Formats: sequence, structure tokens, C-alpha cells
Amino acid sequence: MKPYRVYAAFLAALILVSCSAGRQIGRGVQKTFRNAPLTRQYHVGFALYDPETKKMLYQQDADRYYTPASNTKLYTFYAGLKILKDSLPSLRFVEQGDSLIFWGTGDPSFLHSQLKNRVALDFLSRSPKKLFFAPGRYTGPVYGLGWAWDDYNDYYQAEINELPVMDNLVVVSKKKSGGLDISPKVFADCFVADPDKKGGFGIQRAFLENTFRYPEGAVPDRFTQQIPYKVSDLLTVNLLSDTLHKPVELVSRKMPSYAKTVYGARRDSVLKQMMLPSDNFVAEQLLLVYADQAGLEMNAAKVIDHVTKTYLADLPDKPQWADGSGLSRMDLFTPRDMIYLLELIWKEFPDKQKLFELLPAGGKSGTLRNAYPKTGQPFVFGKTGTLSNVHNQSGYIRTKKGKLLLFAFMNNNFLQPTAEVRKEMVRIMTEIHEKY
Repeated sequence: MKPYRVYAAFLAALILVSCSAGRQIGRGVQKTFRNAPLTRQYHVGFALYDPETKKMLYQQDADRYYTPASNTKLYTFYAGLKILKDSLPSLRFVEQGDSLIFWGTGDPSFLHSQLKNRVALDFLSRSPKKLFFAPGRYTGPVYGLGWAWDDYNDYYQAEINELPVMDNLVVVSKKKSGGLDISPKVFADCFVADPDKKGGFGIQRAFLENTFRYPEGAVPDRFTQQIPYKVSDLLTVNLLSDTLHKPVELVSRKMPSYAKTVYGARRDSVLKQMMLPSDNFVAEQLLLVYADQAGLEMNAAKVIDHVTKTYLADLPDKPQWADGSGLSRMDLFTPRDMIYLLELIWKEFPDKQKLFELLPAGGKSGTLRNAYPKTGQPFVFGKTGTLSNVHNQSGYIRTKKGKLLLFAFMNNNFLQPTAEVRKEMVRIMTEIHEKY
């Protein structure tokens, strides 16, 4: 037999073995789901894909739409990979005579509690010129489309604006001497002890203003709470003036095309902050940063439309994508859309270890840290997504036999405790890891 024929025969044999192995995995996973009574009590969409053979190994209702919750952040993540360079724009500015006029870019890292980016602050602090903030670039509402209004007092639903400061949150804790320690300090006079407030100790902001009420009496030990503040242009300049220890004023001026840019935090560090703790604030603000970089109107709907048409036109199913974080129940994606997206992300990272460092890892980091057992080598890397009656995981799984597979596991409309659904999902994913 000639050498090329030997090679062709060998290649054909490899393909047959690979296809056979894929069919074996598919049949095995199908049996696993058939023997999982819990998952038959609610809506489950599942897809398992082999990027090496480009074959879908198993699908269960993978073409149906599900509420993704924070799985939406994978879409925001991918958009960042395509639009951002190595650093985020923190400010746009022009210098005119004795004045420095600046515009926001939506940058969430500006004095962020974890990212601690001070580049823009230091730039403004060093300037000998008079400082003027020119608002008006952001044209959307303070909440994303379809957000729950009654979550306004919860840390995970900070308001959206073009120049966020300190996560757009007020952080309150107990002083060593008793009483409340409030940061930023400019909110100290906004706190009111309410003798009529009953129940456990907690702080409630008025819905439409920055008035914060708390019960009279002793503050519990180790008390801490983060509360979104009501954003406004005037509050922004007050916060900046207080932090810079010099005046910042408002001015009405449209940003010119020749405005210069101050770049701040590294792209990957911001994306990692969005993904590991599932930071909704970072996710929403990143959409505005993308708009700034793509030359678009600073509006979430415009950015989402641009990303969908430019980078995701070939998704298997047309998504309904409403926000950056997944807080909206108007978001709807199919499991096979998630697989398509995960493969696009996969192609962006020749170094897979770098990708896995930006994602929660089962038993090790982020929102998957406590979901899976702690092992020396995590075998699941991906994104969780949780709302009431919704719990999902989408990402990458490494099997004991060395295969790397893509998966989307979406659970909607269950009445069981989320912990039970999570436990069953982890059991099934662990079985896939162990067997294949």
C-alpha cells in the first residue's frame, strides 16, 4: 500500500473512532438525564459540544428559549474581547484656556471598591486647571430594560450613569465606637434614625431620593450593608469635589470629535471582576464603555444591536438580549446559542489557561467556588446565572479522559430550592467529567 493511502486509512480510522466516542458520550448523557427525575419537574435545556470534532454530542430542548440570568454576562464578555483594546477609556477631555472639560465613558473601574483604579482621579488631581464635568452622553434610564423596581435597595442593582463613582454604592458598617460608618462621607447627613422602623436592623433608601432610614438602637456587631445611591449630575460633581478636595463644576457642552482620552484599568482585570463575582454593575457600565469605543450613542440598546449585528449575526437562534448583566427577565437565549458563543470565546484565546483564569472555576474561584468539590485541578470553568426560579451554568468541562467540551445547562421555572437544582446540575456535570 502506498504511503498516502496508509495515511488516508489511518485518518479515516481516527475519524471513525472519534465519531464513535462522540456517539458513546451522547448516549451516556441521554441515559443520565433519563435517570434524573428532578430535572423532569421543570424546564431544562442542555447542550454538550465537542469543539475538536465540531459535533453536538447531546441536546435536550437546546433550541428553546430560556431566561439566562447572569449567563448573559458571557455575551457582554465576548463583546469586550472584540471591542476593547488592552485598557479601558476612563475619561474624554479637552483643555481650553484655564479650563479642563471632561466627559464620562461609563468606566466602572473609576474608584471601584475592588479594581481600585485611580488613573482618571490622579489625572484630574494633577491638573492645575479649573475642572468642568459635561454630562449628557448617556441617553438611557438608570435601570436596565425589564429590571425589578423593588430591588432598588439591593447592592446588585446599582443605577447606571456615564461617570460612575465608587460602584454607585453607599457602604455602611459599624464603627468600633458604635454608630454607623458611612462611605462616601457626603452621604452622612442623608441618614435618619427612624423610631417607627421595625424588624431586623437594616437600611432602606427612599425610592426616589437619597434619604436612608434605619432603626433606632444599637448597631449589630459586624454589620455591613451596601445600598445603591440615586445618581444625578449634581451628586457626581459633589462626589468628585469631595474626593479631589477641589471644586468641580457642571457645564453643558457636547463632546467634540477631537477630545483626548485618559486610559485606565486593564481590560482583562475588569472582565475578570465582572465574571468571577458576577458583578452586575461592571457588566452594565461596560456596555457604555463599548459604545464610547465603537463611536455609538451611549445607550445599551444601541450597543446590543451593534454587537449582535456585527459579531453575532450567525447565532443559531435570534436572541432577545436586553441588558449587560442578566438582571432582566426579558433576556432570552437558547442553549445552542450559548454553545455558539462559547466557541467564539474559545477561538479568541489560543492560551486556554488565560481564558480559564477569567472565568469562575469549580471548587476554586468565583461563583463556582462552592458549587463543586475543592480539588487540585478544577474541571468546570464557566458562568453561573441565578434569579428566582432560574439557575444556569454555561462553560467548559474537562473530562478525566482529557476531552475539553462546551456545555450549556439551563434550568427555568422550578419551585424547588435553588440549592437542590444546583446539586443535581453539579451531579450530572461531575458524572460527565468522571465517565468521559
